Amino acid sequence: MDIRYSTGPEDVKRYTTEELRKEFLITDLYQPDQVKATYSHVDRMVVVGIMPVHETVPVDKGIDIWKNFGTHFFFERREGGVFNLGGSGVILVDGTEYRMGFEDCLYISMGSREVAFRSDDPENPARFYMVSAPAHKPCKTTFISFEQANKRPCGDEKTANKRVINQFIHPDVLETCQLCMGLTQLAEGSVWNTMPAHTHERRMEVYTYFNIPEGHAVFHMMGQPQQTRHMVVQNFDAIISPSWSIHAGCGTSNYTFIWAMGGENKEFDDMDEIAIPDMR
Repeated sequence: MDIRYSTGPEDVKRYTTEELRKEFLITDLYQPDQVKATYSHVDRMVVVGIMPVHETVPVDKGIDIWKNFGTHFFFERREGGVFNLGGSGVILVDGTEYRMGFEDCLYISMGSREVAFRSDDPENPARFYMVSAPAHKPCKTTFISFEQANKRPCGDEKTANKRVINQFIHPDVLETCQLCMGLTQLAEGSVWNTMPAHTHERRMEVYTYFNIPEGHAVFHMMGQPQQTRHMVVQNFDAIISPSWSIHAGCGTSNYTFIWAMGGENKEFDDMDEIAIPDMR
């Protein structure tokens, strides 16, 4: 388990590129038959990558659950959202199988004891991306296909940000404790995933970027609105974004990203926008 301790904006404004990446960037999430987990002390979110190839991989493989969570099993006091970013596969939750196609999502409730992952084809393995947040009550473990997501088209070709926000784990779709997740697809020719940028002081956010064409990258903007910084991210990289930081990306091509939020509320539009002329 990779542990990331929270840091404040006054420190971050003095960070080098290497220090920024060490603190906020998560890479190499998908290793064959392994669980790669990062525990962030920003709202105690956990980011997990699982790529089963030849094995059925339990969610706690290689993790000392008691040492890291002080619980007896992973979801004893947690909920989670999982997207499949690879070939077809299966998630097993307490004996129930959920078949996962590309960009399908599964919400896993607090109290789920036995959770494991497998791929249908070792030559084209599933890539399971999960974000987990602390929870206070059981909700219903729910499969949400890409077609079932709540879709919100927005943006414009003129500003290079035409996109569709697909809300999966969201109050309009299902009940959760605090976790919200969705998938945003940028149209061909659009590269900005949001602008004007914003913060939401009441919630943190995690991004993961994928469907980035080979040879291309995304420039992720972060930091305080008047102290912006950037990191160059590659396919399948994830970014931790504290509540005080903006989170916006601009790619050298269109791409897709998954956002996950947790904190004080689940109001998707509860954000503090920053006018573009006010940014520095």
